[in-house]
Amino acid sequence: MDKKISSTSQPRILKKKHFRVKHQKVKLFRANEPILSVFMWGINHTINELSHVNIPVMLLPDDFRAYSKIKVDNHLFNKENMPSHFKVKEYCPLVFRNLRERFGVDDVDYRESLTRSQPIQIDSSGKSGAQFYQSYDRFFIMKSLTSEEIERMHAFLKQYHPYVVERHGKTLLPQYLGMYRITVESVQYYFVVMRNVFSSHLTIHKKFDLKGSTVDREASDKELEKHLPTFKDNDFIKQKVKLDIGKEAKEKLMNTLSNDVDTNVKYTLLQLLTFLLSMA
Repeated sequence: MDKKISSTSQPRILKKKHFRVKHQKVKLFRANEPILSVFMWGINHTINELSHVNIPVMLLPDDFRAYSKIKVDNHLFNKENMPSHFKVKEYCPLVFRNLRERFGVDDVDYRESLTRSQPIQIDSSGKSGAQFYQSYDRFFIMKSLTSEEIERMHAFLKQYHPYVVERHGKTLLPQYLGMYRITVESVQYYFVVMRNVFSSHLTIHKKFDLKGSTVDREASDKELEKHLPTFKDNDFIKQKVKLDIGKEAKEKLMNTLSNDVDTNVKYTLLQLLTFLLSMA
């Protein structure tokens, strides 16, 4: 008996699936000043780029002259806060990554501190005219530099990095963590990032800026009018301030100070010798 196949079967109806388009999340860098927005963008970009670079066994002389830079045109995101055209240059990326590691600063934490919220400008009583900013969590300080200071920093790094390695990061010298050039509207801005020496959770009752000299080292009348003035060497002497930190801590402090001073003296003498040779 033959089987009959019906030709009247109903055609299948295909249901259309609705796909939801996923848009890439763009991190916004909102700041009151375009230069800060670009700085935050640059920190995020450079740290992300470094995460794909293999860590070398040892640094080479070329690493102290190296740099990475990027030029951005027609930036479409965050146009209200950020210019469409800018440049970001990072100096000696591998050297500073190694320094951050020596000082126990994680790159992700470094990036988050400097990009989660805009750096805050802080008052400075220095004579250099440099601008200072601190990260929102007060862990890091940004200081503006001149192009001449950038050149001196390059020379200093060659002495500074080996010393930090030798001392396993135990130094009272500034902890330099990154150096950058930001270009906005054809104007170049230079910054160095340092660790903040002041605690982020303890209240500061009094602070001194001590340089080991008594020449013109007194807080000005204008400075004394501030809520938390910065005193200097002669103020320290006049107020007869004493630090009681215990014998063991004192020995460690004096040892660190002695090594730091010796390194600074050697670097200063090297600079002087280089200057004299260039004049010969």
